[in-house]
Amino acid sequence: MTPDDPLLKILACPLDKGPLLLLVRQEPPRSAEALYNPRLHRRYPIVDGIPQLLPTSGEQVTEDEHAELLRRTAS
Repeated sequence: MTPDDPLLKILACPLDKGPLLLLVRQEPPRSAEALYNPRLHRRYPIVDGIPQLLPTSGEQVTEDEHAELLRRTAS
């Protein structure tokens, strides 16, 4: 999945039904690693290119992680 993937526009958080941000690894190989809901501070993994969007597959992130994830999506 890439930032310009049309699928990204229709994927939604299973909890609040809002849009998700794509998180990409900073180091090579640059590939998608997770989808992130900044409103609920929840990260959903991407496994073998498949987003895991069950409510139970998401994990809560700390305030520090949240700030770092927002920095990563802005760059």
